[in-house]
Amino acid sequence: MTEPTPRPLRRPALSPSRAADFKQCPLLYRFRAIDRLPEPSSTAQVRGSVVHAALEELYALPAADRVPETATALIAPVWERMLTEKPALADDIEPALHAEMLEQARILLSGYYRLEDPTRFDPQSCEQLVEVELADGTLLRGYIDRIDVAPTGEMRVVDYKTGKAPPEARALAEFKAMFQMKFYAVALLRSRGILPTRLRLLYLADHQVLDYSPELAELERFEKTLMAIWRAIQSAGATGDFRPSPSKLCNWCAHQVHCPVYGGTPPPYPGWPEVLDDGDPEAVLQAEPAA
Repeated sequence: MTEPTPRPLRRPALSPSRAADFKQCPLLYRFRAIDRLPEPSSTAQVRGSVVHAALEELYALPAADRVPETATALIAPVWERMLTEKPALADDIEPALHAEMLEQARILLSGYYRLEDPTRFDPQSCEQLVEVELADGTLLRGYIDRIDVAPTGEMRVVDYKTGKAPPEARALAEFKAMFQMKFYAVALLRSRGILPTRLRLLYLADHQVLDYSPELAELERFEKTLMAIWRAIQSAGATGDFRPSPSKLCNWCAHQVHCPVYGGTPPPYPGWPEVLDDGDPEAVLQAEPAA
């Protein structure tokens, strides 16, 4: 009998979402990154995953074939494949909402063509894993939606946002999104030695484009911020002292039952992990923040 191939093991790393979790609430970071408590997927999250996967498949096609009809036709097979790979998704969303969710995904993809024409260029990569160790040993890891490189060498980092933040939360959402983009810019700067020329956020629901051109000195300062966040995470990890930080965002937290602020009790601290299995890189000490 053939033994199953073990998953590769990786060092704990810092990702945009886990960094954002720790800044928002250290206890939330612990629940997600160390305890890995389950969280049901929202309809918006699943819809976003479907759209991202469809865009990845779209750019795998020849440029001339990337027309709107082809893009929207990818939605159904992408959803079926996701259900095959993760059957629990079907339980997270009411069956009656499946068709509505897929139609919303098609609308988002149709709207994408108001922002860009994918038949006119070829990206260098889609859903690109970037991993780099900084000078102090901090390991950065994350997935970039798309990287475009011009014939002259300029690099553009692109991220798709499928959510629509309410007006009162828009500023916070854009701050988190730009934190994510600067994270990627630092990772690319240190792994490739290239300063990205442009960071681009594409808001598919709002049909908005947000461009930002980072400066080297700015990214060097941001790199120090990431190092400081990781030092704070490791310090908390050594003792298990991940304290809650109450805010309005607690209203959307899936872990109130375990939170002392709400009368809950966290599970026994399992200790800081030295290695992690690489089964779901976005669920272990790394992930991507929502828009």
